[in-house]
Amino acid sequence: MKLATHLSAFCARLGHDFTRPELLREALTHPSMSTPARPDNQRLEFLGDRVLGLVMAEALLEADTAATEGQLAPRFNALVRKEACADVARSIGLGEALKLGRSEMLSGGRRKEAILADAMEAVIAAVYLDAGFEAARDVVLRLWGGRLVAVEDDARDAKTSLQEWAQGRGQPTPEYLEIDRSGPDHAPQFIIEVRLASGEAAQGQAGSKRQAEQLAARALLARLEENE
Repeated sequence: MKLATHLSAFCARLGHDFTRPELLREALTHPSMSTPARPDNQRLEFLGDRVLGLVMAEALLEADTAATEGQLAPRFNALVRKEACADVARSIGLGEALKLGRSEMLSGGRRKEAILADAMEAVIAAVYLDAGFEAARDVVLRLWGGRLVAVEDDARDAKTSLQEWAQGRGQPTPEYLEIDRSGPDHAPQFIIEVRLASGEAAQGQAGSKRQAEQLAARALLARLEENE
């Protein structure tokens, strides 16, 4: 069965032509749009998470043959976490290809991080089932290429590093405060400020509190390191 034009365009961005297009349709179908005749992408998401994990583990081992398990684990987590999957999904316009129910579509589902991340994993599984592990690995490595290069920086947990910095100087745990929240419910923006007992502070802005806290901690760490 021939793919619709928008799905063909998505395949071009993904870098894979499906011989079994029904797999792609399933991968792009959110539970809000599923019917007995149209399965949703949750089963494929389950499989895709495992395929992605194997590809990333293999790539990390090959990239640094001297790295210990303790060094590899945070890099792995940075590459497979939901935020990374959602970022990759955005880079190929996956949200535009999703099949969503009306209520989910009206609430901004095409931009929601969890929906994008789950669909990205489902698409990886669809490629795997359509053409095998080698094809899935090629797609993943191409889409995650830049993140693999920069994974050391991404793996650094700024909040943990800042807490260790403070504790090493006899200070209590840094305090995180929500300064502002703006935007609609489906696409909020948070401004978080982190403060040390010694008075230093910095802010971060992102679409989730967790990301804003990490950005704030990273900004403050950079400032503290410059002053040391």
